[in-house]
Amino acid sequence: MKLRKPAQAGSFYEDTEGALRTQIQNCFLRPPGPCTMPSVPAERDEQLVGLVAPHAGYMYSGPVAAHSYNRLASSGPRRSIVIIGPNHTGLGSGVSTMTTGEWSTPLGEVKVDTELANEITGNSSLIDVEDEAHKFEHSVEVQLPFLQFIYPRQFQFVPICMMLQDLETSKEIGEAVAKAVSGKGAVLIASSDWTHYEPHDEAVRKDMEALRAAMEMDPQKFQTTIEEKRVSACGYGPVTAVIHASRILGAKNSQLLSYKTSGDITGDKKAVVGYASLSFTM
Repeated sequence: MKLRKPAQAGSFYEDTEGALRTQIQNCFLRPPGPCTMPSVPAERDEQLVGLVAPHAGYMYSGPVAAHSYNRLASSGPRRSIVIIGPNHTGLGSGVSTMTTGEWSTPLGEVKVDTELANEITGNSSLIDVEDEAHKFEHSVEVQLPFLQFIYPRQFQFVPICMMLQDLETSKEIGEAVAKAVSGKGAVLIASSDWTHYEPHDEAVRKDMEALRAAMEMDPQKFQTTIEEKRVSACGYGPVTAVIHASRILGAKNSQLLSYKTSGDITGDKKAVVGYASLSFTM
């Protein structure tokens, strides 16, 4: 079976199982994380449809990401997760996925959900099946250890990497995903960081405008806000796709679970990156 090896272990997160488990546990237990360990009830709560989580190094964004994964855990077991992230490397197609194989992290291997991936690609001619875009990309990879931590060997996933992030592309991807996952109990995750390398107060101001638009769950208003306010969110296309898909699947409510900047973590507020966790529920 084709194996996609981790590209960012030892960089974005720890590269041994024990150290990585400790790192993730600390993201949950220590401020600004949720200060609790995730608990997965036996029964699934179908109300949770989509999430947004950051994808920087765990030392910076891990505690914020833990809020999304704490919320996911509380919704019960999930057999499949669709993770949509931006393409930072410039490799591969405009929008791409993988339909076979496994992805490896220090916590083990996770299988690609072949059946669901094939359904998604069958719903949109924009999505190519190819490996190149995923080879070194971190936006999907860094979500997997959190998922493995809360759902050990209990889920499969579909990786989608977006180089094209315009409104029409994002909405088409959202529609393709929504159609494929309908009735399956899958959850959607948009991987995005927000303002990049601006002073803390300016980053917070811009990001809050964008996050308010995202929480209105209006894809066009969200992308217009990103453009007009010049918010340098790297995953605005994936966020748009998940908003659109969540609405199609019946989500009507949104919640900002956590927002911090790298300056809140390091104390250096001269040039920060913004991190946010959000949920979309019925």
